[in-house]
Amino acid sequence: MARVQTVTGGRQATASVIPGRWALSVGDPGTEPPAGFCWFPLISLARLESGHTPSRGAPSYWNGDIPWIGIRDATGNHGRVIYSTNESVTEDGIANSSSRVLPAGTVCLSRTASVGYVVSMGRPMATSQDFVNWVCGERLRPMYLHYILLSEQESIRRFAVGSVHPTVYYPEAKAFHVCIPDMAEQDAILAVLRALDDRIAVNDRIATISVTLADSIYEMFAVGLDYGKETFGTVASVYGGGTPSTAEPSYWDGKIAWTTPSDVTALSAPYLFKTSRMITEAGLANCASRLYPAGSIFMTSRATIGAFAVPQIPVAVNQGFIVVVPPRDELRWWLFHDMRSRLDEMLSLANGSTFLELSRKNFKSMRARVASLNELKKFDAKIAPLHQRAAQATQESATLKELRDTLLPKLISGQIRVRDAEKVVEDVT
Repeated sequence: MARVQTVTGGRQATASVIPGRWALSVGDPGTEPPAGFCWFPLISLARLESGHTPSRGAPSYWNGDIPWIGIRDATGNHGRVIYSTNESVTEDGIANSSSRVLPAGTVCLSRTASVGYVVSMGRPMATSQDFVNWVCGERLRPMYLHYILLSEQESIRRFAVGSVHPTVYYPEAKAFHVCIPDMAEQDAILAVLRALDDRIAVNDRIATISVTLADSIYEMFAVGLDYGKETFGTVASVYGGGTPSTAEPSYWDGKIAWTTPSDVTALSAPYLFKTSRMITEAGLANCASRLYPAGSIFMTSRATIGAFAVPQIPVAVNQGFIVVVPPRDELRWWLFHDMRSRLDEMLSLANGSTFLELSRKNFKSMRARVASLNELKKFDAKIAPLHQRAAQATQESATLKELRDTLLPKLISGQIRVRDAEKVVEDVT
């Protein structure tokens, strides 16, 4: 296939060299590739395309049939092939802007504001100017490039310039070099990684369907149930959290799980198995959080209000949460689904000038619908197995993601070969 020349305008490729870690570099790093691998300028293997935003002042440019990838699509679908987007544009929007409709398989890398997010197009789409996009030629599989970019997140952020709004500029993108094997080896590596991703996708689907079904069952049980005098504050214990002083090293890197809203908003299903930070006993004693038991209900209460998690381990929380601890097991999933069904009401009770926050006082005063004990037991008998299956699927996905993320850079860089990786995957799955 004759490669179509990259046309993005602006400055030429930089002459600087900024080595990446595995298989990506700005400029030729001059390092010896593994046996069977070679370094190539990426623009010799793929056409680099820019994106653009049609005028927001022209209604006829928007809400058309052409999916348009913005930053929210990338941050919400990092690492995935996407088929739909939050916004779409019309043919007029494309014709009257610098945006172009790119083919399915195009690999998109966010280059500004939120740097390093990777998605690939599952169908023809356009993108905003926040992306650099590659249409691969016959010597590079699109998904192989997709995985290279995923493995080089740390490097890509180093390629960005700027303290306020870091950006990967086009001179650097035009100078990208990739270290790749021949097509047969690319396909073999992709087969290993896709097998893991396919299993992860199945588990994520199981979790999503299970929680959605549980929501529907709750609505069936709650139909016609009136609000009584009970409130969330009277039917359960309601707590908050806090942050140990970050200036005191003895409070951190201990054995106690401590979570922030970013851990919860990143979850694909509402089950928390691990946290990004740990604190010590001294840290717990010197913050406003308790160590909450597994099975508590965590809800983010500021900035993003209404992201939920049910921890599977004892966890402390920062000040961005409302924590509900049910007095008995039969109430856990009932309260969880009741809370999930009332986000609009909670948002109406939130206040704040810098960011919205739902106070514990306002939450505790909200009236709660509570079924009879007999109905609660019937509900729990239907719901608990769904959540148990969803949590199992989520935990398996987490294990497989860790394995994929461990194997990915080693396969892409040639540190391990496909036969060895297949043995590891076979032993785990």
